[in-house]
Amino acid sequence: MSEIRTKVQFVDIDDDMAGQRIDNFLRNQLKSLPKSVVYRILRKGEVRVNKKRVKAEYKLQAGDLVRIPPVTVEEKTEDIAPSTKLTKVAELEQMIIFEDDHLLILNKPSGTAVHGGSGLKFGAIEALRALRPQARFLELVHRIDRDTSGILLVAKKRSALRHLQAQFREKTVKKSYFALVMGKWKRSCKVVNAPLLKNEVNSIVRVNPNGKASETRFKIIEEFEQATLIHASPITGRTHQIRVHTQYAGHPIAWDDRYGDRRFDAYTGQVGLDRLFLHAATIQFVHPQTQDWMEISAPMEPKLEKALAGLRS
Repeated sequence: MSEIRTKVQFVDIDDDMAGQRIDNFLRNQLKSLPKSVVYRILRKGEVRVNKKRVKAEYKLQAGDLVRIPPVTVEEKTEDIAPSTKLTKVAELEQMIIFEDDHLLILNKPSGTAVHGGSGLKFGAIEALRALRPQARFLELVHRIDRDTSGILLVAKKRSALRHLQAQFREKTVKKSYFALVMGKWKRSCKVVNAPLLKNEVNSIVRVNPNGKASETRFKIIEEFEQATLIHASPITGRTHQIRVHTQYAGHPIAWDDRYGDRRFDAYTGQVGLDRLFLHAATIQFVHPQTQDWMEISAPMEPKLEKALAGLRS
């Protein structure tokens, strides 16, 4: 671990950067600095906006000129961008299914976390930043589980991030997943309304009357001897929602290491399945710039298609 002394920076605030608090802006610009240091340089007046001292709650406006003083930061090995020569990073380039000046949509592979942390050197967002070094802004709009594959939205402008996250909050974004579940799903079970409570110690989610209201809608796609391929549409966006709701209905998802059934894993393993069969297949939303209604689909990886073919035979 080594220390680096940065140079003084002057940043012109454009329309895309405007509207955010100066402390949040600095924390994004100086990611290696502890939060306490960011607030200290603000408090001491070392950060200037239009040559004037500002408080942490000051909201940036288009046309502002921000002076960021030189600071000493620690360069940690895990903060170094992943090499684009790494196979796992390079393969993500082929998984981009949509991109323009405002957003990027990735068909995330199973086994890739959306971001680094908890022992992981990097995730999808760090890899995308390495693949797009010229991009001034790349941030996750939402998250999906590490073992879930499929659609992941990444904003390329702060205005796009705000617009898309507002759509998620207002529940106007429509998402659908494919899941292979154990047993015969009852045709009468079209909706599961069950409150979910997350254990903050081990992150296990359970149905609990004290939890947050949660709703998932289901539709049968295809039935097999001991399994059902279903279409799941979460109305709310709770952690592990589809995984817990299918378990609660008596039909856990194949190869779910938290909420699954080992007997079902043995059955689906016979057709080559060895990963969680949960895939974010489609998403519908309003484009943050054009205001067009968009529908994006992400194909399942060959391993999932092969497993379904094996079940059919």
